[in-house]
Amino acid sequence: MPETQNILNQRMLPSIERKVSEIKDEDIRVRVLGTVVDKRENTLVLDDGTGKITSTFDEAVNADPGQLVRVFGRVITTADGKELQGEVLQNMKGLDMKLYEKVNKLFKFKV
Repeated sequence: MPETQNILNQRMLPSIERKVSEIKDEDIRVRVLGTVVDKRENTLVLDDGTGKITSTFDEAVNADPGQLVRVFGRVITTADGKELQGEVLQNMKGLDMKLYEKVNKLFKFKV
């Protein structure tokens, strides 16, 4: 019973919103908004305008090239740079990018 309680009390670290070019070595979990530029069964390559990042999931993902998505995942440092171990894939179809950028700009000044 105490083991079960321990598991229930553990929380996942929050995902920090980052542009690909802003991902830091000390980041553990991030969320990245970008366009799918390449897709294989369980791997996506996202481009957010500042760079590209590969995100690998445990299962096949449902996304197509050209689709706007947000990936929540763990940062993995490789010999070629940084990648994400994808945890959540969110379809961002219908997102008003101008409004999104405006809101992001306002919140960055308040942090």
